[in-house]
Amino acid sequence: MSGCGDPPPGAGMLAPVNRPTGPFFDDLAVGQVLDPAPAMTIGPGEAATYQAICGDPLATSLSRPLAEAVTGTTGTLVNPALVMHTSIGQSTVATRAVIANLFYRGVALQRAVRQGETLETTVQILGLRQLTSRPDRPARGLALLGISTTCADDGEPVVEYERCAMLHMRDPEAETGNSDDLGNVDPEIHLAAWAGHAPTNWNPSPLAHDNRWEPGTTRTDPLRDTVTSAPELARLTQNLAPVHRDPAAGGGQRLVYGGHTIGLAQASLNRVMPANATILGWQACDHTGPVHEGDVLGFSHTLIDEQPAGAGNMRAVRVTVEAGRDGDALPVLDWHLVAWGA
Repeated sequence: MSGCGDPPPGAGMLAPVNRPTGPFFDDLAVGQVLDPAPAMTIGPGEAATYQAICGDPLATSLSRPLAEAVTGTTGTLVNPALVMHTSIGQSTVATRAVIANLFYRGVALQRAVRQGETLETTVQILGLRQLTSRPDRPARGLALLGISTTCADDGEPVVEYERCAMLHMRDPEAETGNSDDLGNVDPEIHLAAWAGHAPTNWNPSPLAHDNRWEPGTTRTDPLRDTVTSAPELARLTQNLAPVHRDPAAGGGQRLVYGGHTIGLAQASLNRVMPANATILGWQACDHTGPVHEGDVLGFSHTLIDEQPAGAGNMRAVRVTVEAGRDGDALPVLDWHLVAWGA
């Protein structure tokens, strides 16, 4: 019998690693809307933490006077990448049983977010596809998620997009019959289709400088960057996927959240293209390989096209990222996005 204040038998021992909590693939149904994650207010603390992790030099999210000069309204802008990470983190109510995220599609930022505003996210199941069972891997399926993030302060839409996640199954013997066509990702950017997302009343002239860059040419960022603070970014953004926090859930090595790679890639883009005022959206984003903490990433940026929009210019860019590992350069990200600035 334990004495008063004594720990119960077994206390201090590590609990066995269990499977992730659901929902699992076979718990989901097309059309289902999941219970939302808590709404999140993004203030200076969140912005500073994100800046320490990704080091993005996007000028309009670093300087309040500059942001006000460009936008014509008061308040400090939240980095659009942090807006996306918050939205993605809130969407992990659907992906606690995730094996991998395959792609993002049609990411369109509807408006800028200012510090002090609160974001809330809705996740709906758009499609499901059970994958063929194999003896060498756990049973799994693909879920296409429709994600919509709004500003809780005024109800205005902030960002909408789709992402496809590979999930574990609760019952490895289940035959769900789900075989939806989840569609393809079209990486080709038609800037005319993005014109409606460009700011109509912003003035990017405070950012103006010699930014001549011929379409079709590639710039390689001379500054490579090391992936650090991966679980901190997952915690900051409410990302609940165990593979990003628990090495056992990732097969013995913790998997870095894919958006962390995107955040470092955006920081690199803004180093080589400092006239950017904001990111309008992502046409397509494929994670072509896993990233682990401590990987050293290299970034290349190809200007695909540009055209005037409002008082500035839209630029279609392809960003590719490689991870230096064991003497090899392994492709880990292929990202097509639209930037706007001077």
